[in-house]
Amino acid sequence: MIIVEAIGLGLVVSLVFSEAIGLAAGGMVVPGYIALYLDQPSRVAGTVLASLATYVTLRFLSNFLILYGRRCLALSVILGFVFGVLTRYLLAEMPVPELAQLVAVGYIVPGLLAYWMERQGVLVTLCVLLMAAVPVRLGLVILHGGRLLPDVAG
Repeated sequence: MIIVEAIGLGLVVSLVFSEAIGLAAGGMVVPGYIALYLDQPSRVAGTVLASLATYVTLRFLSNFLILYGRRCLALSVILGFVFGVLTRYLLAEMPVPELAQLVAVGYIVPGLLAYWMERQGVLVTLCVLLMAAVPVRLGLVILHGGRLLPDVAG
């Protein structure tokens, strides 16, 4: 149930940010997912790394392909999925425990973040994402009576 609440609050906060300042928080559902993992900075960092790998790959491929609109979004989501899965399987096998914790959040999140990084810029997208994820997390804590949020699986 907490995922549903997080996504719902994330949608509202994303819409408010989009209307108020004209910037997207990395996709409509992304702040909700990131809010669930704000207490696990390594997961957030893994998501950002997968997004950056997707972004760099998109920039490279744009030298050879015409990427815009739905085509760019679709390729972003596919590449983000691939890089997100790679964080799960390659980093999980690392002998260094800190690297094994850099697992991306979700399967679609890295691609959506990369798409908005391409459109708005990397720094702007990451700043707006964090500014949106914090009130979502606060809303979740308030909804759950001030208790620590339950651990979210995978």
